[in-house]
Amino acid sequence: MQLTLDLARKLIELGKEKATKDFGRPISITIGDETGSVLTFDRMDGMPQRSVQISQQKAYTAARMGVSTDSLFERIQREHLEISYFCDPGLTALPGGNLLKNRSGEIIGCVGVSGLAVNEDHSITEYIAGIVSEEQVN
Repeated sequence: MQLTLDLARKLIELGKEKATKDFGRPISITIGDETGSVLTFDRMDGMPQRSVQISQQKAYTAARMGVSTDSLFERIQREHLEISYFCDPGLTALPGGNLLKNRSGEIIGCVGVSGLAVNEDHSITEYIAGIVSEEQVN
């Protein structure tokens, strides 16, 4: 499976549906390519402007660091690091960014969610990553 713009738009809709169904609150959601560049983005009504950049940076960080931002956050805490040590102002350690891997485990993109509690943002990205890895969307 490859990440196309059409697939990315479908994933955005699935993420928004999950946010509404599970949490009853709006999100900003970004789908990026394997380098972290934005493919598509959406912000639900009522989201503050800051959530745009946060969701984009979460997706970018997952792609650039090769791990979920949840894992990066844990590493930073465990090793007593500052995110600035990585010399990239586009990075964030806020949970809610994840890799999108196909069934073969190849990284094909990234997802970032902002607007909920960080564990809720993360759960939506885990849901989307699971859909992609199981190739449940075409």
